[in-house]
Amino acid sequence: MSRLLSPLTLRGTTMRNRAWVAPMCQYSSVDGRLGDWHLAHLGGLARGGAGLVISEATAVLPEGRISPQDAGIWNGEQAGDWQRITAFVAAQGAVPGIQLAHAGRKASTQRPWDGSGYVRPAEGGWQTVAPSPLAHGDWPAPRELSEAGIAEVVRAFADAAVRADGAGFEVAEVHAAHGYLLHQFLSPLTNVRTDGYGGDLAGRSRALREVVAAVRAVWPDRKPLLVRLSATDWADGGWSVEETVEVSRGLRELGVDLVDVSSGGNVPQQQIAVGPGYQVPFAQAVREGSGLPTAAVGLITEPAQAEQVLADGSADAVLLARALLRDPHWVLRAAGELGDDVPWPVQYARARPRATATAGSR
Repeated sequence: MSRLLSPLTLRGTTMRNRAWVAPMCQYSSVDGRLGDWHLAHLGGLARGGAGLVISEATAVLPEGRISPQDAGIWNGEQAGDWQRITAFVAAQGAVPGIQLAHAGRKASTQRPWDGSGYVRPAEGGWQTVAPSPLAHGDWPAPRELSEAGIAEVVRAFADAAVRADGAGFEVAEVHAAHGYLLHQFLSPLTNVRTDGYGGDLAGRSRALREVVAAVRAVWPDRKPLLVRLSATDWADGGWSVEETVEVSRGLRELGVDLVDVSSGGNVPQQQIAVGPGYQVPFAQAVREGSGLPTAAVGLITEPAQAEQVLADGSADAVLLARALLRDPHWVLRAAGELGDDVPWPVQYARARPRATATAGSR
């Protein structure tokens, strides 16, 4: 069997393969609540063979939403909405995961199809918060979080994790990448605080460490905890790969089981060298430097490419996004291309390529 289609176990949870669904915002919620679109979207990706299906960035507080149409889990009604989705995902053989998030200064934006780019909406917007009162480009300036406000955010992540557990999620991921709140704390370009949450690396990583510790304390021991990090700001004087490795070592001690390694998103002046698999070296650096398993993401589009990432030891799993939107059955196609024999939904078995079909499905 290929490395891509082989199972991976973290704590007490086994993913049937290492081709995972990256969090992708759908901008289709009302008051943070989930609807039929989310069931069809995430359920379809589970049906298509993915090993782990991670929800879109799911806000732990109303003001933590990227847009007014983002999903939430800051109350029990939202958690109840998630239950039928996690049950369906699990019934298809995939593991349901949730990304817990707070957008910080990049919150309160229009969804992509409501305007030209991400700008503050004319209606439904709110005052954003951040480590420091520094605007993202020409966006409205955020309010600096007080220490009491930081403590509220930490509690909100932990409370959301409790709700996620009750809603049937088996994996939780803390979002600390792409220029959202916890990434804003990490980077010296967005954190100029002079108290215990700023300054050196220990200070700038304190908020993340407190969130992770609080989530791990309430998240069941048998369930894996992931963290998504941007490995670099792609900007002079910003967050670096070396700091990502060092922080990841500390996350391992706090009970994190895997780092999902992305990059960028924090400052408008970023200069990203984009190309196929351009973030894979970051996943490899974190894997080798921290001792933690990693997942690679970013322009990984073809099965042979994904297999090579894993075979080389650069990462332990790959996360797919746009490739899955184009082809929700990418994993089933990958099995055929890599010569693996994986189960198909019985309802779709008549379409299974003959080279890999069982006698009963022809």
